[in-house]
Amino acid sequence: MTAAPALLGTPRRADAATVLSVFVVTLMLIPARMIIRGLPLALSLANAIALIAGLMWLCAQLTRTLGAAKGRNPARTAMALYFVSAAAAYGYSTYGYLPADELNMADHALVLVLANVGVGLAVCDGVRSMDRLDFVLKTIVVAGALMAVVGAGQFLFNFDLTRYMQVPGLRYVIEDKFIFDRAALRRVAATAAHPIEFGVISAMILPLAVHYSFRAKELARPALRWWVCTGAIGMGLMFSVSRSAILGLAGVGIVLLLGWPVRRRFQAIGVLAGFLAAIKVITPGLLGTIFGLFLNFFNDDSIGYRTHDYGIAADEIAKHLWLGRAMGTWYTPKYQTLDNQYIQTAIDMGIIGVAVLLGLFVCGFVCGLRARHLSADPGARSLGLTLAACLVAPALGAATFDLLSFAITSGLMFLLVGSTGALLRMAKEERRAAHLPLQVSGRAMEVTR
Repeated sequence: MTAAPALLGTPRRADAATVLSVFVVTLMLIPARMIIRGLPLALSLANAIALIAGLMWLCAQLTRTLGAAKGRNPARTAMALYFVSAAAAYGYSTYGYLPADELNMADHALVLVLANVGVGLAVCDGVRSMDRLDFVLKTIVVAGALMAVVGAGQFLFNFDLTRYMQVPGLRYVIEDKFIFDRAALRRVAATAAHPIEFGVISAMILPLAVHYSFRAKELARPALRWWVCTGAIGMGLMFSVSRSAILGLAGVGIVLLLGWPVRRRFQAIGVLAGFLAAIKVITPGLLGTIFGLFLNFFNDDSIGYRTHDYGIAADEIAKHLWLGRAMGTWYTPKYQTLDNQYIQTAIDMGIIGVAVLLGLFVCGFVCGLRARHLSADPGARSLGLTLAACLVAPALGAATFDLLSFAITSGLMFLLVGSTGALLRMAKEERRAAHLPLQVSGRAMEVTR
């Protein structure tokens, strides 16, 4: 799963970080509705790579020679519990009768859970050094910036590049548009399945772009490229014209401002002010439209549409309170769409599933902050806070749309949780290595005496 550090001037051997970076590129840059031709299940290329990554993790765990991390890890435990909960709901539902269509959807959903968990485990145990973790996370930032460029073309020029992004061996599972209308403005999805997903993705990865921008400046390295990525991702978030994206960004901002030193807080506020001024110049009506989404919150028809079916959901939850009716069995158009992942999970996996999903978010958040506390490396400390902030966006977004029904948000969520586990392990190893010389020195003194 890992490779030994490459000598200067020699090529680096492919490792888990390489596979995960390929996964990120295929996940974020290939239109979300494209699947592999000829398979009995609707799987994207990213899904297939995720399953391969999970298989690699399993094989590496069966040996001691492939470099995979062993031992306890909270992030690994949280992801394992999520899979066990999904499998228990599947077993409970399929033990009795399920209509053929719902059984097929349940099979498909369980495969996707396996793929997402496999990605999380691969990064948690397969990425063993800070430079390789940075490689994966920087790939997310660059892919997110390119994704935002596609969104900018859709928003500013009504030009949909996804129409020309045909990949051999893939086909569209649904022929649908990537450009929508809202309050006389376009709202765009880029390569995502929906503008809400695009907005939440941008809120999730924007902290990473900001982290690498500031980090490059601290190390006296070229920072412009990372600030360009930051600006592109920020504009993509705005072009989605999504209330969920702004809510996620607010949550991310609170975590970062509480954790950053005072100087960086003022720098970030200055950058934000300049960014909003640029948005005002480029698209004069955009800020007003976004503010209007919150000013007219209680009079918005979309809010009423999102909440009108909560009574139906409550009745369905009561039928299978603890383990649910299995993921994928409550699907559109057979049943009503529930724009709330926590309610959707309560139907799919019961109360136990909701607890496990919340535990997944909390575990990733705590692992990031714990790594920040344990590490003496300024870069690792900053990254721990950043990853914790990244996970606030999907945790809040899950309350406003069915997050796990979207491939990019769910894949990135598990990858980020796994990244917090990898960072925490590195921080613990760093702490043990720092204490070991002191222990050895103390024993040597006792022997001398």
